[in-house]
Amino acid sequence: MKPKTLFDKIWDSHVVDSISDGPDVLYIDRQYIHEVTSPQAFTGLRKRGIRLFRPERTLATADHNIPTLHQELPIREELSRIQVQTLSDNCKEFGVELYGLGHPYNGIVHVIGAEMGFTQPGMTIVCGDSHTSTHGAFGSIAFGIGTSEVEMVFASQCVLQPKPKKMQINIDGKLGKGVSAKDIILYIISQISASGATGYFVEFAGSTIRSLSMEARMTVCNMSIEMGARGGLIAPDETTFNYLKGREFVPKGADWNRAMEKWQTLKSDTDAAFDKELFFRAGDIKPMITYGTNPGMGVPIDGCVPQLDEIPVEQQESFKKALKYMGFEPGMKLEGHPIDYVFLGSCTNGRIEDIRAFASLVKGKKKAENVTAWIVPGSKHVEKQACDEGLVDILEKAGFAFRQPGCSACLAMNEDKIPAGKYSVSTSNRNFEGRQGPGARTLLASPLTAAAAAITGKLINPADLI
Repeated sequence: MKPKTLFDKIWDSHVVDSISDGPDVLYIDRQYIHEVTSPQAFTGLRKRGIRLFRPERTLATADHNIPTLHQELPIREELSRIQVQTLSDNCKEFGVELYGLGHPYNGIVHVIGAEMGFTQPGMTIVCGDSHTSTHGAFGSIAFGIGTSEVEMVFASQCVLQPKPKKMQINIDGKLGKGVSAKDIILYIISQISASGATGYFVEFAGSTIRSLSMEARMTVCNMSIEMGARGGLIAPDETTFNYLKGREFVPKGADWNRAMEKWQTLKSDTDAAFDKELFFRAGDIKPMITYGTNPGMGVPIDGCVPQLDEIPVEQQESFKKALKYMGFEPGMKLEGHPIDYVFLGSCTNGRIEDIRAFASLVKGKKKAENVTAWIVPGSKHVEKQACDEGLVDILEKAGFAFRQPGCSACLAMNEDKIPAGKYSVSTSNRNFEGRQGPGARTLLASPLTAAAAAITGKLINPADLI
């Protein structure tokens, strides 16, 4: 039998039919929805007079539009209030489980799916949200889809999808001081560009990846989309199984044993062929920071903005445009640059491990007076953990306010917006123009780098403070 990649094993086992010279009809095990990309899909069902084919395989949460202070209903901001109420009405009408505002399981869709045990190895998972790739950390094929495809899955539990090419990215070695999963993925994107994996589904492998926690693996897979990939995944192992065991919606007893028998086969075969392979050394990775307006514009925090002649000719105009927007110059050193805001949160870095890392660096110190900091847990569960572990006390003693769960300042779709011209060190996933608010200047970084900036008021290597 021909050796298969992990991606091929999962994909091929979910193909219901193949269209000649066209896409596959792919069965979907789990669909996540939120308030932004689901309304038109529900309207489509309503117009056609049909119901969800398998509503038990869809889970809804409110996250993008919800406030992170004063989370009582009704929401004050009108557009957000309408979006969230519409989701609630649609889920009630069509029989979809909803973890809405005020629910003890509420949180960011790509946080709660994992922490509740809905996401499991070997699954196909979709959501009307590009960062669905997060769930690939469990050895699943997870990718974002458009609203018309959301409706397609509602109606049939399948989606039409061309099979992507396969890439394997190997990272080996031990990470240096102050370097985390966020730095790994920002480094990779800086090396291959924001379009370097376009057309591929990426499997992350190597000793560095195997050493990562599940939270860290989710960070890596979350941002696979930022290098143009259709998604990213990591083969499940003991770290995965230990994380999943005992979670609320994971199989129990004999069902767990049967699931484990299947999950332990989910790995790429020796000599399985990839369309492209890349290799990186963990020792080359330093704490990273972005300087431009796409996640590929990144450098080590103790490095400099590239010179114009270091940029390919076809990218020089966009490079100059990005630097003008950011208020930077070619060749300038970033370390020591003053900042205004710090955001810890999002589906990239809003998990308990991220809050632990941030708290570990600010413990016994004080927030810089010139910095406004938003510390936002990814879910009610993470919020409770942070309280139970005493992390909230550490943060508050250092001068930080701990907010309520939501997507928050990752994107300008709720009340948490960065003002125009202000510099924000953000643990989120995108730094496009206006992503955090009109005119906001976003510098993507890890929780440790964000913590270092929050207590010094400037960009600084977190390794210097550890």
